[in-house]
Amino acid sequence: MAEKTDPPVILGHNLWGTLTHHFGSDLHHHDVADGPDRIYMDYNATTPVDPEVVRVVTDALTEAWGNPSSNYLPGLKARDIIYHSRDTIARMVGGKAADIIFTSGGTEANNLVFHSAVEHFRKSKNSAEGGTNSKQLNGRGSLPHIIISNVEHDSIKLTAKHLLKEGKADVTFVPVSKVTARVEVEDVIAAIRPTTSLVSIMLANNETGIIMPIKDICQRVREVNKQRAASAPKILLHTDAAQAIGKIRVDAHELGVDYITIVGHKFYGPRIGALFVNDPGTTTPVYPLFFGGGQEHNFRPGYDMVYCVMGFHAAELVSSNLAEYEAHFLDIRCYLEQKLLAVFGRDKIRYNSHFPGSDILPNTCNVSILGRGLQGRRVLSTCRRLLASVGAACHSDRGDQPSHILLNCGIPYHVATNALRISVGRSTSHEDVDIVVEDLRDTVEQLERMN
Repeated sequence: MAEKTDPPVILGHNLWGTLTHHFGSDLHHHDVADGPDRIYMDYNATTPVDPEVVRVVTDALTEAWGNPSSNYLPGLKARDIIYHSRDTIARMVGGKAADIIFTSGGTEANNLVFHSAVEHFRKSKNSAEGGTNSKQLNGRGSLPHIIISNVEHDSIKLTAKHLLKEGKADVTFVPVSKVTARVEVEDVIAAIRPTTSLVSIMLANNETGIIMPIKDICQRVREVNKQRAASAPKILLHTDAAQAIGKIRVDAHELGVDYITIVGHKFYGPRIGALFVNDPGTTTPVYPLFFGGGQEHNFRPGYDMVYCVMGFHAAELVSSNLAEYEAHFLDIRCYLEQKLLAVFGRDKIRYNSHFPGSDILPNTCNVSILGRGLQGRRVLSTCRRLLASVGAACHSDRGDQPSHILLNCGIPYHVATNALRISVGRSTSHEDVDIVVEDLRDTVEQLERMN
């Protein structure tokens, strides 16, 4: 591995909400009087910024503070950084620098894709009908049709629902199989209409870790595109790869997609996003959500935050070390699953990410400890060491209601209510797993005594 391995991320009870990252010998274990250190295992929610990325970003803040549109040295340095970062991200996903559009995050990137698909359909239809005013194009047959799954992130699901509510698009929510927890290729193809303009399916689910058959879906959809009338706009293909990048190989051309959503804070970078677009504005349409100074080739105007963009140095670490990261994740996750089985037994453990015929992310373990009073939130709030979650952070206000993602995958209600999403990181060790499983055992025993 290129960079120095970092010790576990910990959080003291008296510093709740402030993660203390321990990297190398410069930072020492933080002793607290009111409880033990916490072990972070919620890496699907977010990751700490890699220390090498911190160094590079710090240098950018001091050396490249100029306006990247200017021609004096600080501005030229900033422009150089932006180009280098763009190229680094592109290589990580098998594209070229011109294919990358920087955004504020994954939510903006996803919205940009949906907006572009709707606008492309409208303009293509107007052109085919000889410039008919868009206001005259009402009714089901005149609206763009979008296909997504029923386990997408809210930035996909709610964008699609908004377009549906506003009468700007028809939407089909393809259910995942309750056997495999995947979107099945044939179900996507069966949902296609003459007006279908976009298929958007996540590459890997953030709660179960299930990897979707994006390559197979894209191959079939492209066959449909070849058979379409010349006047019909092609079906655009998008995958939100936020959870997959940094954990498994992601290559745009191998997958066959037109768009890929990229989120920096999921692979040890800062909170910034990017959108891969296959030849933006030529092969693949992009229509801006807002307008301004012409940055990002007018697709996403507004000055780039150079220090955040430089944080995409994290992509270089992924490109250089992915095989090692992936092997480490898999080793730790398998050890975690074995330890949970050994401590709790098969009758008390249910793995909500194990489905026949489906691959899962190497770092993700969604597990339920069965029993009355062992709801996921209750278990986690009682744990003294483990920091994890019951699902996506954007659903953290749902109380003890089980995840709709798990329910849609066919997990029984009482099992889904007890779910814990444990996701390991680059620094997670076997020792961390031993401590966390012991913590869970003690917590379960405590809660069972209270029942």
